[in-house]
Amino acid sequence: MDKRRNTNMGNKCIVLLCIIFGFIACNNSKNNNEEDFTNTDIPEEVFEFGFNLNNYLVKRDTIKKGDSFGVILERNKIGYPKIFHIAEKAKDTFDIRKLQLGKPYTLLCSKDSLQTPKCFIYQPNLEEYVVISFHDSIYAYTSRKPIKYVEKTLTGVISSSISETLDQKGISQVLTYKLADEIYAWTIDFRRLQKGDRFKVIYTDKYIDDTIYAGIHQVKAAYFEHNNEPFYAFRFKTDSVKGLVDYFNEEAKNLRRAFLKAPVKFKRISSRYNLKRRIALYGFQVRPHKGTDFAADIGTPIMATANGTVTKSAYAGGNGNYVKIRHNATYETQYLHMKKRNVKVGQFVKQGDVIGWVGMTGNTAGPHVCYRFWVNGKQVDPFKQKLPEAKPISDSLKTQYLDFIKPIKYQLDAILFKPPKTENKPKLTVIKQANS
Repeated sequence: MDKRRNTNMGNKCIVLLCIIFGFIACNNSKNNNEEDFTNTDIPEEVFEFGFNLNNYLVKRDTIKKGDSFGVILERNKIGYPKIFHIAEKAKDTFDIRKLQLGKPYTLLCSKDSLQTPKCFIYQPNLEEYVVISFHDSIYAYTSRKPIKYVEKTLTGVISSSISETLDQKGISQVLTYKLADEIYAWTIDFRRLQKGDRFKVIYTDKYIDDTIYAGIHQVKAAYFEHNNEPFYAFRFKTDSVKGLVDYFNEEAKNLRRAFLKAPVKFKRISSRYNLKRRIALYGFQVRPHKGTDFAADIGTPIMATANGTVTKSAYAGGNGNYVKIRHNATYETQYLHMKKRNVKVGQFVKQGDVIGWVGMTGNTAGPHVCYRFWVNGKQVDPFKQKLPEAKPISDSLKTQYLDFIKPIKYQLDAILFKPPKTENKPKLTVIKQANS
């Protein structure tokens, strides 16, 4: 009797447990189903060039040898009659013959089995892009990717050279160039820096689409302590129409001279100004050399040494490709043997603008730029001239400038030099972000 009662009790417990576990399993199944429904993956929208890329099959490539606009579209199943029609409609916005080797392009295609191209996007550089759309109607336009400028600060102490100090910090050598050749070229000899010299810089980095680092944009202000002497530099626009910008110290004195020391980043001076030069090729006859030859690799940028207007840009005999610039009533400069010219007659150029590239055109035995310098119509040796200082800031702008730099100088002075142990790995401070 007791045995039968125990058996019945055991059966009832088993049934009860089954009911309980069945209920739990049912609830779990229900919860799992609800979870699956609510967490269904929805593709995140991806926008680029103003398009939602999720709506298209995206094909990316670069312009290769033999590629043309027509070849690319024909390869993607667009017929030549339509290609011709597209090119005609787009020619006022973009000349399709100017596609450059190695530049990226994107095709936005339909997501069906035909994968028909709807839009062609070409990127001549990191910032700009050209859209040629031929989905419903044909139209073309150029645009730019969003640019973000991030302001940062940096301090450093010189152990051997400015380039080594910045390299240890992982900072682009562009900053070395800007400090040594653009800002302090005439006030500090960076080849003679002393151990313990130190500096502070406020500069902006440039980003494309928030993520693509595009390098150092500009230096806003700097402080350099050389031989225990302070040198301030503040960037200030002096002419909004011509876009002229200079660096001045805390007393509004211009830091640069009217002329750069050289028109190129050169390896060596291969031949100096010499009115008594004799050349073996011409039987050691006296053949005056009225220029200074700066040897540099083919393709090295040639810069205007001062602000001025281009008076000649042509090819002529022994000069090869050359450019001549009038700077004012007193000074002119000329640049010979260019591989290619980058300016036209009548164009205003600023000091440091690229006017061409080093080549070997005309009478030359090697790649260099022959730099010629005129004072009152007479060719002279630029290294023997007492070159003028850059144009001082006008009286009308001086008050404006001094007011402008007050908060920047305060910001610069507030930046503390880091202790020697942490100086090698500073944390750059983001001051502000601005969208362009």
